[in-house]
Amino acid sequence: MTNDGSQAKDAGGAKAARPRAQWQSWVVGISVGVILSIVVVLSSGFMVEATNTDSFCIECHAMEPFRTSWKKSVHGGKNPQGFTAQCVDCHLPHGNFVEYLTAKAITGTGDVIANIGFEPAKFDWAANAEKREHFTYDSACHWCHEDLIPPGMSSGGMSAHREYMIGATEKKCASCHPHVGHKDMLLEVQRCFSE
Repeated sequence: MTNDGSQAKDAGGAKAARPRAQWQSWVVGISVGVILSIVVVLSSGFMVEATNTDSFCIECHAMEPFRTSWKKSVHGGKNPQGFTAQCVDCHLPHGNFVEYLTAKAITGTGDVIANIGFEPAKFDWAANAEKREHFTYDSACHWCHEDLIPPGMSSGGMSAHREYMIGATEKKCASCHPHVGHKDMLLEVQRCFSE
């Protein structure tokens, strides 16, 4: 009887230990998941910030003349306020965070792929500049330029901006302001890639 009774106790004890072990496994699994999620979120935030600078963008040789021409422009710090816009301030949309990250991932991946075996000296940069509306976002312009009819604006500028604001034109900001982000860009391209 002692054997039977102790066997029954052992079987009951094993049954009681099983739910406790399962519960502990869940706690460990959830804890590891939460910690990994925090690490991923923090590291991705770090990665977003680290890849938001001109220092990162210049890592590709093809960006050298664009950084030089940007530094000479009003958006590169040549303005009375000394304000400097980063590449992503103009070349990524400023809608919502998901749209921003999606465009950043697509653009960044495309740039990396495009630079494999890329010969910048043979590329038609002038033709590419004509497509500036495809890689300069109006939402980015509006992020900083909220007042589209500031005091002292010319009557021609006022008229053009009013047309834009009421939707009477298909033009985008970069259509009328093609060189604000990169002064003498094609000259810098020629200078850089002809050496």
